Amino acid sequence: MADGAKQAGPGMRPAVREAYGPADLSGMPMFAGGFINFGYWRAIDLDLPLDETDRIRSQEDLYGRVLEAAGLPGARELLEVGCGLGMGCASALREYGHVKVTAMDIHPDQLRRARDAHADLLGKEPERLRFVQGAAERMPLADGEFDAVISVEAAQHFPDLDAFAAQTARVLRPGGRVAVASFFTVDDAPGRPGELAALLDTFANGLDIARPVRALTDAMTAAGLTDVHAESIGRHVWPGWDRWLSRWWAPDTWPRNFLHAYEQHILDYYVVTAERPR
Repeated sequence: MADGAKQAGPGMRPAVREAYGPADLSGMPMFAGGFINFGYWRAIDLDLPLDETDRIRSQEDLYGRVLEAAGLPGARELLEVGCGLGMGCASALREYGHVKVTAMDIHPDQLRRARDAHADLLGKEPERLRFVQGAAERMPLADGEFDAVISVEAAQHFPDLDAFAAQTARVLRPGGRVAVASFFTVDDAPGRPGELAALLDTFANGLDIARPVRALTDAMTAAGLTDVHAESIGRHVWPGWDRWLSRWWAPDTWPRNFLHAYEQHILDYYVVTAERPR
């Protein structure tokens, strides 16, 4: 382990510990297929009835969008920060036959479930996939170890985006790329956290943290990353997610307020990319 790498210690926030431990979001029907993301619905006809196949495709397509933004297929060594059950990592291994993936998560329960879910793959190709426990702010990984770093719908939980960006810059090789998909406030207006807490229980209970997307792009720039860019993909996320939620939740219930927050220009979904200079 390089001198710059620090072993991840405790510090998991209680709401995160509960959601990905006893509550196990990955087992809920709305997150079909073991993925835990809102989905990228661009290729799915939302005017037709949605089924589980559509839902799984939306989540796989989000990973596809992020992997492309991270510079795959050129990368050989890929890190996912906040891997959950590792379903996105498995997708990367299927899509890119040459890549080796390190799947990192802070939650030991998630890693246990992930290893169980991918036991066959770990048995057949152990050199292509490894699971590591670690925090986004203290990655127990070597300097310059990866060609690409991705994080899909986890950054909204990270308590310190500056530390995450610094660690990402450290573990990337020169010329390596990072791609982060998550939801952020559209600006830094001081009332945004309160607005989101009033609309959405996940912001009220502390599972999600209300911060502007600029907090991440500024952190990446400060960490020495270049070509930093944030692209809104909300139009391909929020309507499909809301349409899928309508199977379980009435329009006046809090989960349906994700779409309302987007329509009110409070919250949006972004893919944020950057590169470590050569």
